[in-house]
Amino acid sequence: QIGAGVSLPGVVAAKCGAEVTLSDSEELPQCLRNCRRSCLMNGLPRVPVIGLTWGRVSPELLSLPPVDVILGSDVFFDPKDFEDILTTVYFLLEKNPRAQFWTTYQVRSADWSIEALLCKWKLKNIHVPLRSFSADKEHLAGSPLPGRHTIEMMIISLARSDGT
Repeated sequence: QIGAGVSLPGVVAAKCGAEVTLSDSEELPQCLRNCRRSCLMNGLPRVPVIGLTWGRVSPELLSLPPVDVILGSDVFFDPKDFEDILTTVYFLLEKNPRAQFWTTYQVRSADWSIEALLCKWKLKNIHVPLRSFSADKEHLAGSPLPGRHTIEMMIISLARSDGT
């Protein structure tokens, strides 16, 4: 999981039996401590937690084991980070061509979109309607999200040479 924050998606995946590596910015040691704390509190002491900074090739990024799915929950928060996020995702997908990046984000402005960056990085996306898994309700699990917010889910992968 990239941009793990408090690690909920990664912890759930690990609890379901997935081999998980959690990551957040190497520049945010408190986030990395929170990831480790979440793992310990959920009985997952062996889940690796590493520092990865989007857009930066580091020894930690280079030494990651093969991946099938990259999770990113609400990583598209600040438009200045979008290209760095997709640069890191592209690197991981190039290294693991059959992998997918599963991500959600809250549409916060009509002024920005990741579509142009997806084309630039030769990535394609499949939109996953929230209604397809009953997550389009006004309130969900006691949370006001999605509520009146526009929450998007997509699966991003490498585009084939023909652009599809």
